[in-house]
Amino acid sequence: GTESKVSVGVLNIRLEMYPQLNKTLSPEITNTQFALERQKTAEKERLFLVYAKQWWREYLQIRPTHNVRLVKIFAQDENGVNRPVCSYIRPLRAGRLLDTPRQAARFVSVLGYERAPVIGGGGGKQEQWCTLLAFLCRNKGDCEDHANLLCSLLLGFGLEAFVCVGTKAKGVPHTWVMTCGTDGTITFWESLTGHRYIHRPVNPDDPPLVEQPKPLYPYRTIGCLFNHQKFLGNCQPSDAVEVCVFDLHDESKWKPMSGEAIKSVCSPGTTSSVPPFPPLCASAIDAAVTSNEVELQLRILVSEHRKDLGLSTVWDDHLSYLLSPALAAYELERTTSISAGNEEFQDADGHTFKGFPIHFVYRNARRAFATCLRSPFCEDIICCRGDQVRLAVRVRVFTYPESACAVWIMFACKYRSVL
Repeated sequence: GTESKVSVGVLNIRLEMYPQLNKTLSPEITNTQFALERQKTAEKERLFLVYAKQWWREYLQIRPTHNVRLVKIFAQDENGVNRPVCSYIRPLRAGRLLDTPRQAARFVSVLGYERAPVIGGGGGKQEQWCTLLAFLCRNKGDCEDHANLLCSLLLGFGLEAFVCVGTKAKGVPHTWVMTCGTDGTITFWESLTGHRYIHRPVNPDDPPLVEQPKPLYPYRTIGCLFNHQKFLGNCQPSDAVEVCVFDLHDESKWKPMSGEAIKSVCSPGTTSSVPPFPPLCASAIDAAVTSNEVELQLRILVSEHRKDLGLSTVWDDHLSYLLSPALAAYELERTTSISAGNEEFQDADGHTFKGFPIHFVYRNARRAFATCLRSPFCEDIICCRGDQVRLAVRVRVFTYPESACAVWIMFACKYRSVL
């Protein structure tokens, strides 16, 4: 970001080659080769910039109002380098770490969300995209970073995926992912939540009595969409998502960039400034151990909180264990969108039961507890008073690649009903 040019230290690397070479190249030869490669890359980037300017001029000639549409051809990375947006995407296979596209969407959604930091006033949105490697190293990023990673993973699963650039409510700039099904179905994927929405366009020419589909997605306008091989500008009369037709082969609706021009600067191996992307790393977190640790810390925090209120705390280990299926069902629903019933749960036996589930993407028990206390319903359970009050807390950590995790916590209490 703003500190990309500030040194954080010196890293000394020593490289030795075995078997040792009996003939080494002179520094003049290697320096000349590096200079030639840099020159070649710079020339390709210059030609692409010339082409992009020409494309933009043609796009504005279609309709003057196009100049206010969110058409983003270049984006600045974490090192302050302007790069074509298509270079942020590359098909990414997750090996055996992610089994389905929906699981990939869940993984991306539990990576932390953080807007690019802004130094100084102005209140505007800081424009900074992260390369895939930088995003995963930080384990958090803005909506553009999430969308780029999700699009790359969906491409790896063989889907026709694109990143969409547009706005959501109140004109706030936003990016999300779109996939085109083989039957023409258009699906929007919200990378920050993992939610999916089917797009059914509204026909503005239909008579008023014809019932139109009500959009469930939060997106309002769309200016362009892109992946690692294509870039398309929206040139339909309206950029409202609900009336957009996603026939990407119709050049009267979507103005394409030259595939050859994109390939010259975005295909792997063309630009030396883009680091090659390694495969995803398996999680180093032990789910069972971490779940137990967070649960124990929460028990201590609850006991201390109740002690400050002059209340004793009796834990019901059996009830805590019975909460496990509910937490597993919540995560299953987030991953597959299939709601699992909880008809196996039965433990009331003449007691009043209250439960409160909550979801986090971090493992800090104290921070989670402070957040839970802000919910009146949860505070009601933690501070429960009554006859034969028994408290329970269950923590279930679900691990994902790159040390990402979904943490489900459920607080519960049961007490003797006196009425």
